[in-house]
Amino acid sequence: MLLPMVAMAEEVLVGATDTAAYMPLLEGRRVALLVNHTAMYSAEEHVVDMLHREGINIVGIFAPEHGFRGAVEAGAKVEDGTDSKTGIAILSLYNGNTQRPSDDVMRSFDVLVVDMQDVGLRFYTYYISMLRMIDACADHNKRVIILDRPNPNGHYVDGPILDMRYKSGVGHIPVPIVHGLTMGEIALMAMGEGWTKRAEISVVRCANYDHTTHYTLPIAPSPNLPTQHSIYLYPSTCLFEGTVMSMGRGTEAPFE
Repeated sequence: MLLPMVAMAEEVLVGATDTAAYMPLLEGRRVALLVNHTAMYSAEEHVVDMLHREGINIVGIFAPEHGFRGAVEAGAKVEDGTDSKTGIAILSLYNGNTQRPSDDVMRSFDVLVVDMQDVGLRFYTYYISMLRMIDACADHNKRVIILDRPNPNGHYVDGPILDMRYKSGVGHIPVPIVHGLTMGEIALMAMGEGWTKRAEISVVRCANYDHTTHYTLPIAPSPNLPTQHSIYLYPSTCLFEGTVMSMGRGTEAPFE
């Protein structure tokens, strides 16, 4: 279903800005974060830096595809490391081996905070990393807090639903190619439909946003989606990556 987009009457505020909704849930707890470079609290400050500044006990950062800083190319392994600014350990969820952390790592924190800018497609891997972590948190009785962000392709739903015989790292649940959901919405839907295990999930929603809102991303969500135009074309042109055709990765106009 295609809905008309309308201009923003008021500024959209992402979930990370609503600190009153989630800071009380973090105080006095060991906190891990599944975040990347898009998890900005403000135009100048990353949510990790803000929480660190506020004295929240951050015990680790989980890195999805493209890495914590978003500079690793598509499909390339992301290595473990240390955040140079805060000294917090970074653990990769995209190194070719690790789909979820070890039991020892899961026991090292109390709350998982998720904040990543998705683009609303079944084959975009950020939501898959989140759903795998929700399963792990369910197994270890850990709370999950999702700081939601708008879906730039959230104004329509289109494409075939995944045949689960072909479930993979680029297709995890039976939804259309363009599913129309935010990260928070897809997490709640997946749990409600039984596609993930039942965990304690809190979604901090965006303000001044619905699925008719035109939202331009302030930060490129990954190296080969540098513009709003590429994000709009990506649902269709990415399908040709299964052929010998080049989609322009590494050029100035990928997917265009």
